[in-house]
Amino acid sequence: MANSDPLSLAGPGHYKPISDYAAIGDLRSLALVSKDGSIDWCCFPHFGGGSVFAALLDSRKGGRFKVSPRGSSSCQQGYIDSTNVLQTSFTTPSGRMTMIDLMPLSGDLEAYTDGSPHQILRLLSCQEGDVEIDVEWSPRFDYARREVRMERCPEGWTATAGSERMTLSGLDDGVVVDDHGPVLRGRLRLREGERAVLATRWDMMEHQVASDAASRCERCDHALSWNEANAMTAATVEAWRSWVERCPVGRMEGWAGQWLPYMVRSELVLKLLTYAKTGAIIAAPTTSLPEKMGGVRNWDYRFAWIRDASLTAQALISMGHRGEAFDFLCWMERISRAWGEGNNGIHIMFGVLGEGELEEFELDHLEGYRGSRPVRVGNGAYTQIQLEGLGELLNIACELVSRGVRLGTELQKFLIAVADLACHAWKWPDQGIWEIRGEPKHYVYTKAMIWMALDKAVRLHRLCGWQNDVSAWVSVREDVKDEVLRLGYDRDLGSFVQSYGSKELDAANLRLPLMGFLPHDDHRVQGTIDRTLEKLTENGMVYRYLNDDGFPAGEGAFGLCTFWLVDALTLSGRVEEARAVFEGMIRHANHVGLFSEQYDPATGEALGNFPQAFTHVGLINSAINLATAEGWNVPGLAPVAVSPPKAEVISPPA
Repeated sequence: MANSDPLSLAGPGHYKPISDYAAIGDLRSLALVSKDGSIDWCCFPHFGGGSVFAALLDSRKGGRFKVSPRGSSSCQQGYIDSTNVLQTSFTTPSGRMTMIDLMPLSGDLEAYTDGSPHQILRLLSCQEGDVEIDVEWSPRFDYARREVRMERCPEGWTATAGSERMTLSGLDDGVVVDDHGPVLRGRLRLREGERAVLATRWDMMEHQVASDAASRCERCDHALSWNEANAMTAATVEAWRSWVERCPVGRMEGWAGQWLPYMVRSELVLKLLTYAKTGAIIAAPTTSLPEKMGGVRNWDYRFAWIRDASLTAQALISMGHRGEAFDFLCWMERISRAWGEGNNGIHIMFGVLGEGELEEFELDHLEGYRGSRPVRVGNGAYTQIQLEGLGELLNIACELVSRGVRLGTELQKFLIAVADLACHAWKWPDQGIWEIRGEPKHYVYTKAMIWMALDKAVRLHRLCGWQNDVSAWVSVREDVKDEVLRLGYDRDLGSFVQSYGSKELDAANLRLPLMGFLPHDDHRVQGTIDRTLEKLTENGMVYRYLNDDGFPAGEGAFGLCTFWLVDALTLSGRVEEARAVFEGMIRHANHVGLFSEQYDPATGEALGNFPQAFTHVGLINSAINLATAEGWNVPGLAPVAVSPPKAEVISPPA
């Protein structure tokens, strides 16, 4: 039975739609904030750290930080223009109030370091009447696996578990009750013109376990004033806006039109998924949001896959942000050197700190989003071989060099080694782009990406003036193409297939013409597009594949694959079809412009981890391709420049 106390948390088993959330972050961590003012997901000290709020995965045990006016009848939520600072306006029978949520940062976000405290600010102001506000704060450290101690301290509240500590300031009165662990419940009352600041901060205590309240509260001795919090908000707004302005948005207004807000929001989401300290770029900030409600396809995406991060870097390059791509490449060179020859010299993914062993385990004590179990931490795919990422790395490098970025000596050596590895490993089977957990196969898309790796390597050899012999690269490039055309295309189906000898379709093959493997008007390309429309598309959305992959059937349509269909149609001259699919996909953006990984084609319900880099990457690329096909001039935004401008040196990160 749901708790009737108006201060209670959401009732047992109550979960908001995935699409109800917005995201805030500071290039280290990210929090999901629902429309009703509840922070239901946040991990510290970085994306891959243990959760402190995880009501998203267990509405009773996970913990949350909820700030919501009593009796709210309506709310409007959106971002302050060109930022990742969130603003929610509530209307109640007695008044109106606004809440601004942010994770503070400042300065140049392309040179940002993470020395500031880990904290979330919530600035409250009443515009009309008076508003009574319910506050609920229940940190649950390490995915709610730790026993939490909560108590009052001079300027607020503190919660501790071992050496981890969170503090809350700005709430003078409250009561701690037990509800699957300590929960602080309190109230604020604001009248017209009044303001308040709630700030929660995470840190590690200097000593492993502080035994007395004074030492546990040593950092809870200063509640932020409105002026202090407002100054931090202004600095954060300025930092995000300055970063966005590096993209030539002014030149986008003509051709992007109504898509412009979605493109700007997408670039901001992609930046939000970068880890500033190392240059890593994660796939998504959540774990175990289901690909089918109640199902078992629940995975941890809080890592940097070579493939996902490379595609994100490419999209950021297209939007005018080269620094993130360069930092990622430099990070890949450093961690690849650190990991040496493990796993045949290939690591497909890393933690944001460069961790290469990402052991997967299940959290049996959490019920999962809407009962979707298991909840997983870590990802067993780290042991797989996936060769297509080699092509993505060389593609980023080629795009940077084509835009005048000069690569350092060590980075160039690394790229040559990547090309040599592609040349050596091209006959290996692998788990493919979708990292299917079965026996490795000869996936057509993988082979095509190896072709692209060698094609880009040959181009880089010319652009960078490399002195090595490329005859093997050229020879293997042609051998790979010949084999794919011979074994990867099924004449009866009139389409490329998922793997050699199969009859199954794979939406990844829509990218073959996009990488230059075949012309867009080739009958094999057009056949693959048509078969994808016939067999993998439902209500304008595209499934990755439909064949058995060893797990119970059922997942949503894939956002990125849908945008790949847009690209393939666009560059084939089928622009009206492409625009219809694109506009249909745009309609699935949530109220603040965020996209999930997958969607139920029948209902439009968001599925999978959220927000998902892949889908926002696809939106950016498809918008640019469509605009170009429709005759708009998009200088500086279209993929790889035809002729490289004067070289510019970008220094590697420290």
